Formats: sequence, structure tokens, C-alpha cells
Amino acid sequence: MTSGGFDPSKDPQNPGGYPPPYEGSYPPPQSSYPPPQGNYPPPGNYPPPQGNYLPPGNYPPAQGNYPTPPPAFDSSFARGPQLTVGGAISYGWHKFSQNALTWVLLLLAIAVVQSVLNVTLRSDRLVLSFVFTVIVTVIGYLMQAALTRGALHELDGNKPTFGAFFQFSNVGAIILAGLLVGVLSTLGFFLLIIPGIVVVFFTWWTFDFVIDKPQDPVTAVQSSCKAIASNVGTIFLLALALVGLNIVGALVLLVGLLVTVPVSILASTYAYRVTVGGRVS
Repeated sequence: MTSGGFDPSKDPQNPGGYPPPYEGSYPPPQSSYPPPQGNYPPPGNYPPPQGNYLPPGNYPPAQGNYPTPPPAFDSSFARGPQLTVGGAISYGWHKFSQNALTWVLLLLAIAVVQSVLNVTLRSDRLVLSFVFTVIVTVIGYLMQAALTRGALHELDGNKPTFGAFFQFSNVGAIILAGLLVGVLSTLGFFLLIIPGIVVVFFTWWTFDFVIDKPQDPVTAVQSSCKAIASNVGTIFLLALALVGLNIVGALVLLVGLLVTVPVSILASTYAYRVTVGGRVS
């Protein structure tokens, strides 16, 4: 009972008789709970974590014994087997000997066609003579393309029949590529011969790129130059060896050319495929 007759325990608003809430004059309530145990740091500015962790941002290059990544591939041509002069000629002879009759018959057919054209397509008139020359030249390009197509069949592991030599559809690109190489070569031969020989050598594989890839004439000429330049020493020696081989074939009453020409084409196509990393069967 308090003075004045008021008993807090009898207050209907505070039946338990608790003191009024803290309004400033009372000390703050004390907690009977002990502080948390352990090595927990107080709230606030925490130190950086220990260890080898790096903060987000610009990370330094990783350390360790990891191998250096390879450089970017900087060539259009992948390397295959090692190209050698003897290996190319041996390959040409091996493939020719396995399909000699077909190659010989094709060469005989080409020789007959060209002979007939040279005899029949003649004229004393300048315009007709020019037209006939173009026709003979274009047919010559197609015959050369047929030999290249047959050699590519051999490299693919397919022994070509007579008709398989003419399995190409991009006739227009073949003719344009032949004309482009012919014009460049002619201009080169007018410049004291040697530039013409250089043009003929570096455009040697133009038909290979047109038929095998296939590429347009301008790209094929560029690809031939780049491929030959990538291994110019060995390819130049191969070219000299094949020229010598065909000279020997021509000396044997021209009959030897029925052997040396196919061997040369097969050897050249083999060198092309090895240089560009293509299939060799």
C-alpha cells in the first residue's frame, strides 16, 4: 500500500505492479547473459581475410608451372608428311603403275584430240585464226584439268576410270584460271623470259586449288603462290626433277612421255596435297 491509498498491484492497467518503462531517469536494463564466447571479432571494420585470396578487380597473371599456350595459327596451310623430291616421284610412279592403262589411254586420247584440232582449226583469216586459237587453248585447259582431276582421285584413294577424269563442274572457273595464268605468263616472258618462268612456277598449282577446294581463279592463283612460297626450295627442286624426267621421256621417241607425264602430274599433285595438309592415300 502506498501513500494516498493507491496500491500499484491493484491498478487494472498494470495488474503485476511492474515499474513504468525506461524513460531516461532509470539506468538501462542490464542483461544477465554473458558475452558470446569464442574468437569472433567485434562488429565493425573487419581485417582482410588471411590467405592467398585476392580482392576483386585486376588480377595478376596466374603463377605456377602451367605451360605457355601455343601461339595463334598464322598460316593458311597445315603441314602433313615431310615433302621430299624422291618421295613425290616415288609416289607418282607407284600410283601410275597401279592404274597405268587408264592413264596411257587418256594421254593418247588427249594427243589425238589436240592433233585433230590443230589440223582442222586453221584459217588464213585473222579473225578466224584468233577464234580457232582460243578454242584450241580452252580445250587444252580442260584436258589439263582432266589430268589434275584424275590425280586428285588417286590422292583420295579412288582409282579413276576414264570418265572420272572429267568429273568437274566448275568449267568456267577452270577456263578463266587458265586464261589468267596464260596472260600473266605471257607478260612475264615479254620481260626477259625469267619473270615468265617465275610466274609459271608460282602458279603451278592453280588448277589444283580451283578443282580441289574449289576456289575462284584469282584466289586460286594467290593460294598457289602462297603454298609454293611456303616450301619454295624443295618444290623448286621437284620442278627441276620433273622437267628433266619429261625431257628423258621425250627423247625416247616421245613414247616415254606416256609414262613420265602421268608420273609428273601425280608427283606434283602429291606435293600440293602434302604442302596444304590435304589427304594423301
